[in-house]
Amino acid sequence: MANNITSVIARESDGNIQITFTIPYSLIEKAKEETIAEMAKDIEIPGFRKGTAPLSKVQEKIPQSTLIEHSLSHLLPKALSESVTENKLKIAVYPRFELISAKENEAWQIKGTTCELPEVELGDYKKAVTGTLRSDSIIVPGKETKEKTKEEKEGVVLKALIDSVKINIPKILIEEEADSRLSSLLARLEKLGLALENYLASINKKAEDLRAEYALQAKDAISIDLILNKIAETENLTVDEKEVESAFSMSQASAPKGEDPENRKRLIESILKRRKALDFLLSLS
Repeated sequence: MANNITSVIARESDGNIQITFTIPYSLIEKAKEETIAEMAKDIEIPGFRKGTAPLSKVQEKIPQSTLIEHSLSHLLPKALSESVTENKLKIAVYPRFELISAKENEAWQIKGTTCELPEVELGDYKKAVTGTLRSDSIIVPGKETKEKTKEEKEGVVLKALIDSVKINIPKILIEEEADSRLSSLLARLEKLGLALENYLASINKKAEDLRAEYALQAKDAISIDLILNKIAETENLTVDEKEVESAFSMSQASAPKGEDPENRKRLIESILKRRKALDFLLSLS
């Protein structure tokens, strides 16, 4: 239909999903008008009371990039929802949108990059874990050995899972996690009054080296979470509601202001399930 937003799905080899939206210009014009009317309530124009200036005068005060961004925010959420439903997608992250084409009197094109959670092929993960644990504990004559700590055994188990389980982590998931880690680092450096350039010089690394290192860490961390979730599901490992409530109560002091308590409980339950899956794997040795 001429007045409908259409979308085309493309699955990339890196696991990303590209959704290209084509938006008729009539809808763009309508969204712009709605945006200008909304912003007119707060924009002051000399000679007019706030909220009473002609919309043409208001538009002159709105940066073009801001007008485009806010106008698309009127259209994209519904278009995304319809595309997800139509294509039976189970997206793991909200898309990153990129404006491809925005010409006057022509349909606009916007590309959204997202992904679904990848399939996890566990294979014979028990054999991989037990084999690694046993080989790691073999006593070599004439060589001093000591019992590994629980944390060291966990490290052995997690490495065995990463090496043996098949899973293709979408690029956008890795980028999002790497960005989060870099943001955390920058926040810590800011608290210490350190510049990123000075920090990089102190550890003898370039920015791209740090980014690549964080990307690798992100890939492994996401892989481990998904693998342990799959093992918990496969082994029917459950978490008692009392455990969740206890952990939730203990975490309240550090909970972000305004966070949805139910979302936090679901996150805690997921973490506890992964903990149970890891303990299960340690018991196989």
